[in-house]
Amino acid sequence: QCSGRVELYHNGSWGTVCDDGWDLAAAEVVCRRLGCGTALVALSEAQFGPGSGNIFLDDVQCRGDEDNLWDCSHRGTAIHNCQHKEDASVICTGTLAHPSSTIASRVPTRFPLLSQDMSLRLVNGEDACSGRLEVFHNGSWATVCDDGWDMQDAMVVCRQLGCG
Repeated sequence: QCSGRVELYHNGSWGTVCDDGWDLAAAEVVCRRLGCGTALVALSEAQFGPGSGNIFLDDVQCRGDEDNLWDCSHRGTAIHNCQHKEDASVICTGTLAHPSSTIASRVPTRFPLLSQDMSLRLVNGEDACSGRLEVFHNGSWATVCDDGWDMQDAMVVCRQLGCG
């Protein structure tokens, strides 16, 4: 829940952030705002898949100490020269210990950081950081085949889940 495509809720709808100018300072603002620790990586080119609908921010320039992305310098709400293949993403150091107590609980239906198309979970393990990998896709959870699966793949999953 602390890594994925950055989405913002504005005027009743969700929208993405363009990766033009996207950097670690902006990712830091997102991670801190969500209670997800500090930013490890600021990703560009829709690394967690392209979003849909509005693109709310472009040319975001943050110092890193802002309260939210709206406080950073940007072109203006919904003013952009981007496509969803340029959506910004983050990977934060933390995990969401209590999702119900975060900003996400005050906005409707969807966690603002991670598209449900990219949700992962580990099941039937000893804890939240071990078990069989499942991916949420097209409205249901499915397993992942182990063909070609290696330690690098496992490291990506562990990092995405905030499990070290």
